Amino acid sequence: MTRLPLLKLPVLLLLLAFSCGASAQERKFEPVDEAAKDASWTSFRKRLLDAVEKRDLKFVLGILDRNVRASIDGQRGVAGFRKAWDVDAADTPLWRELRAAMFLGAAYLKRDKGPQELCAPYVLAKWPNDLDPLDYGAVITKDVLVKAGPHADSSTLQTLSHEIVAVTDWEIADVAPAERQRWVKVRVKSGEGYIPEEQIRSPVEQSACFVKREGAWRMTAFAPAGGPQ
Repeated sequence: MTRLPLLKLPVLLLLLAFSCGASAQERKFEPVDEAAKDASWTSFRKRLLDAVEKRDLKFVLGILDRNVRASIDGQRGVAGFRKAWDVDAADTPLWRELRAAMFLGAAYLKRDKGPQELCAPYVLAKWPNDLDPLDYGAVITKDVLVKAGPHADSSTLQTLSHEIVAVTDWEIADVAPAERQRWVKVRVKSGEGYIPEEQIRSPVEQSACFVKREGAWRMTAFAPAGGPQ
């Protein structure tokens, strides 16, 4: 094995350090909507969002595939979906989480098993292979203010628009006890800062996936990415 001259080692270490630092900095991650020109999808998506706003459980249950994936523990089917999302409870997270997923664009995803699915949001399907999905998140809006502390009145370190950033903590309470805002701690060029949780999304968060069968869209999954395939 060829040995590097000693004089070159500091330069090599410096380059390696710079490379590691650069990889941790933010990377552009533009939103996509691969089914935007499919009239059947846009109509279906609007109907689903309307159902979410009205909490129309009958409609949502009616579009489920019989083998719908609902959780990371392997539950499948309509009964499993109802149990995993506790759909009959007044405080079920279904409506909040489904709206958050469907509000963004969708992209096609082919898993190891099963047919190609259209998944919303696009984050999971378009996630770069060289970044660990557990260590990073996608900023999903424009002009997001990175705060020096977990509070709206904290100074702004920088702004981000549709970028991937390193995440060190996914759930930080606001420094003001009365505030219900939750924050995500991120690492950016300016150092460590905080972003409102609704403005950044993990690729392993719940994705709503669909397949078009016999002219109708069916939900094949609404589960974290780590769920059964």
